[in-house]
Amino acid sequence: MLRPELIEFSLDNQKAELKIVPNLHGPITEDDLLQLLALPDFSYLCPLHAVITQAVIQVNQLHPQDEGNIELFFEIAERRDAEISFEIASDKMQASMALTAAYGGKSLGLRDVLQNLKLQRISMGLSKAKIEALLVEFATLSPGEKCHSVIANGRAAVNGSPAKLERKVSLARERLLQPQHNSDGTVDMRNLGAIIMVKPGNLLIEKHPATQGVNGYNVYGETLIAKPGKDLKFTAGNGTEFAANNPNQLIATVAGQPVETPSGMQVDDVLQIKNVDVGYGHVDFKGSVLITGDVGEGMVVKSHGDITVMGFVDSATLEAKGDITVSKGVIGRQLKDLSLSTKLIAQGQISAQFVQYSQLKAKGNILVTKQLLHSHTQTQQQLIVSDASARRGDLVGGKAEANKGIKAVAIGATADTKTELFCAMELTELKQQLKQLDQSIKSMVVAGLNIEAQLRKLPPKEQWQADAMMVEQVKVMLEEKRRTVVFRTQEELEFEALKLEIEGYYKHYRIDALKHVFSNVELHVGTAFQRTQREHGPCQISNKNQEIRFDYSH
Repeated sequence: MLRPELIEFSLDNQKAELKIVPNLHGPITEDDLLQLLALPDFSYLCPLHAVITQAVIQVNQLHPQDEGNIELFFEIAERRDAEISFEIASDKMQASMALTAAYGGKSLGLRDVLQNLKLQRISMGLSKAKIEALLVEFATLSPGEKCHSVIANGRAAVNGSPAKLERKVSLARERLLQPQHNSDGTVDMRNLGAIIMVKPGNLLIEKHPATQGVNGYNVYGETLIAKPGKDLKFTAGNGTEFAANNPNQLIATVAGQPVETPSGMQVDDVLQIKNVDVGYGHVDFKGSVLITGDVGEGMVVKSHGDITVMGFVDSATLEAKGDITVSKGVIGRQLKDLSLSTKLIAQGQISAQFVQYSQLKAKGNILVTKQLLHSHTQTQQQLIVSDASARRGDLVGGKAEANKGIKAVAIGATADTKTELFCAMELTELKQQLKQLDQSIKSMVVAGLNIEAQLRKLPPKEQWQADAMMVEQVKVMLEEKRRTVVFRTQEELEFEALKLEIEGYYKHYRIDALKHVFSNVELHVGTAFQRTQREHGPCQISNKNQEIRFDYSH
């Protein structure tokens, strides 16, 4: 080991100096020098390894030479103050702090941490407990050791929830899923209970307003603006009014049948008929129509509200701006031109227990509780062929098209009846809508920037506030700016909702078979197609990478 006298502090007491004569003390190794630095007086200094390596090389090179009699001088260690550093996440939502213990230099305390946080502009989401815990750990470190921890977290903005309309009364279509219980506890599937009627003053529907959301912040204290929830149009239809003490409640003003509308409800006058046949004639009524019996062959029933048929519809045409509900069966036949003799067309939903050889077209859901046979159904929403217990519901033959999925207990038949199913066919159109919304939002951003630029170019207010024409122009610009912001916010909410729908399109819009899918069923989910060659058990059928996928795990 080298003699301790070879190392001493510099005049400013900041560095360890090595004074060595190669011929006298060499050859040496790096370990020799590190042993000198391990002496009690120098053990807390930071070794300068590059200098140590260079010292060993020079000393050993000069050791056997005449020049080796000259004393060499090297600064092989130094004091270093404790260090503090920060790492900020790319989204500015998290800050970590690292503390490095001093090599004989100045240490760090809470005041130093606070000063450095101020210099780094880290001001929000700080955890005093985590900072103090890190300082406690820091105090136990050996020279040069490091400790680190997350000491600040931002708070993400919480977007507002969308407005919701909560209906407080039942509708005629819901009676199909609510058969009456007998006194002995059994269920009478033929008794669907009383017709749904309301009286003046009954609460029909309540709006839960959209919320504004809660703004967030990042660790720099910058505000993250929350997006408000999307509002819903809420209007009073015929026979209704808003409650005097609550504008979010809609009540009935007349007695009649409640009918759901896209933005609220209305109460219709009800035309009650026993049977619609040749003896009664066609029906075209501005309210809702209740037929306690049947609709006969060749008859046409049109309604501006709902159509409810307690009996059968046989080879007839029903058109409603509301829902169509048939308590028993919808029966038709195939004509010579291959068209179907019964047609049901609704702006709302279509519900029935049994349907055969009929054409059904609805903007809302189509619900068949027992059997849908050899028919052509089209809905912009979902086709459901199932009773309330999901034990019965056969979809056999014909063609079924449902934009937002098909659910049935059994699809096809053991006799290999050809059955065609189409769902989730609108992805291309939705993507086009998203693109158009994106372009519209960008154009409104540009329009808003142009208005702001015009406002910035205005002279000081005191120069024009007495000019009525100028004041009016400024008001117009400010109102246009406000309208642009409102429209842009609405379209941004629509954009986000549509984007989420597209991202989960094939996950949500699929075919669900609750018990069976038989052979010879043509499955179309988006662009994916497959004809079943065998029977499948309960499964979810979806589009996976443009191929039909059967998932039996559910």
